[in-house]
Amino acid sequence: MMKTVLAETTAQSPVDVYDIDGLKVAEDLDRYGATLIPKLLQADECRALATLYEDDRRFRSRVVMARHGFGSGEYKYFSYPLPASIQQLRTAFYPALAEIANRWNQTMGIDVRYPSTHAEYLRRCHVAGQLRPTPLLLRYGAGDYNCLHQDLYGEHVFPLQMAILLSQPGKDFTGGEFVLTEQRPRMQSRAEVVPLQQGDAVIFAVHHRPVEGARGVYRVMMRHGVSRIRTGQRHTLGIIFHDAQ
Repeated sequence: MMKTVLAETTAQSPVDVYDIDGLKVAEDLDRYGATLIPKLLQADECRALATLYEDDRRFRSRVVMARHGFGSGEYKYFSYPLPASIQQLRTAFYPALAEIANRWNQTMGIDVRYPSTHAEYLRRCHVAGQLRPTPLLLRYGAGDYNCLHQDLYGEHVFPLQMAILLSQPGKDFTGGEFVLTEQRPRMQSRAEVVPLQQGDAVIFAVHHRPVEGARGVYRVMMRHGVSRIRTGQRHTLGIIFHDAQ
């Protein structure tokens, strides 16, 4: 079992303990490149995190997607120190995901191995000049969308990341589905839509993953994005495990 403990949340709720079926997480990631964790956060925790968007003191930068050709909408990168609940999510999920990431790299013949704790991995990033935190809040309004992309940010890239939907589909917004695509060699791209409810988390491959084929293992290139928001407003928390240059 993969156990995640949040000792403190932004909403200052009591200790929350989540038991997650680590075997299913690994199986889904191996098979589809993504796995869904229902109700990782409660509704009040989601609302508390979403309200942080208005507090610029929490963030190091704001990105308006249309200015860079990333889509339409905006997001903000948190500054250090991170809010306690986000720091705990990052720290708690990393070890089990590092085991999967190491197995993937071994399978794909990639020499990089990831240390057992997130603090050790961040030290590696920081020595290489990747000092800026990457957890972020995204905000979309009607008509906004996020183009298919990969969150790389520098030489050191942890191959798995997480997004948590903070808004309630059908009430706060409509549309805005989370979308993954994979490009296999000499094949057309495959799309995967992950249905998220408020508080659900999706863990997914950042840029590539191993797939067993008739001639052995090969690398599948992954991208992710968000389809057009039709009505309302959608907030999402992104948890990226490597820091940025």
